[in-house]
Amino acid sequence: MDLNLIGKRIIITGASSGIGLEAAKVFAAAGAELIFAVRNLGKAETVMQQLKETHPDTVIRLMQLDVADLASVRKFADQFNKQFSRLDILINNAGVMMPLYTKTVDGFELQFGGNHLGHFALTALLLPVLEGTDGSRIVTIGSLAHERGTIDFDNLDGSTGYRAKKFYNQSKLANMIFALELDKRLKENGYQTISLTCHPGVSATNIFKLGKWDAPIVLRNLANRFLQPPEIGALATVHAATAPELQGGEYIGPDGWKRRRGYPVIETPQPHALDRETARRLWEVSESLTGTTYPF
Repeated sequence: MDLNLIGKRIIITGASSGIGLEAAKVFAAAGAELIFAVRNLGKAETVMQQLKETHPDTVIRLMQLDVADLASVRKFADQFNKQFSRLDILINNAGVMMPLYTKTVDGFELQFGGNHLGHFALTALLLPVLEGTDGSRIVTIGSLAHERGTIDFDNLDGSTGYRAKKFYNQSKLANMIFALELDKRLKENGYQTISLTCHPGVSATNIFKLGKWDAPIVLRNLANRFLQPPEIGALATVHAATAPELQGGEYIGPDGWKRRRGYPVIETPQPHALDRETARRLWEVSESLTGTTYPF
């Protein structure tokens, strides 16, 4: 892949493994400055050193961020905004898939709180520096699971019933709705920053783990054996973040069988991901729950 990202600064949440790490490898090879926004600094330090062995001139910074903790999100954004005046690309990548029922420190169901609300707040807090950087982009990692998702506004915290897969689907639909609605609002209000979303197909990553929650080993072994390798799954992220022809609002995914494998192309979102009333309501609920607001 012939990329030149010298002079570009990129934040990747959850950059120390899976799709985030594979995208980081491509960005590092292209000369970008990387900020690994990660929960586990020790693990990230090891990964960073390994990456710098291959790309010794790459600038990689580690900053602690737990997207399932709004205090951590605010602290990260405050530290970044004080240190830097430029941000070319924000990649909302960190996530968890189908954990046991639990709540975040803020009282949110873990998947909705970490996959969606944390990134919603982070993006709002970083938007001024993004808008101040010419050609900036926000890329939110989605999933084919959004196609089976619904937003249950009456049970967002799972307190009246929880099924892990249902709530994962909901969180990824929320990612999709947020990314597309954000681009609409950016354009309607004259912003130059663009927002896009993408999905990696069905890719074998360690999204099945967050903290102490692990998927069954049989499921993880099957994933590693049959699913799309993370380095190929990450190409949709790279394309969304760098392809010059993209204008914002695109949904990028693999071109292969049932969109599970292959190389990145523009896809068409499911109609329920484009419903403006659902988007409006989700936006208002997300601002209220996170205590963060956008200037539009």
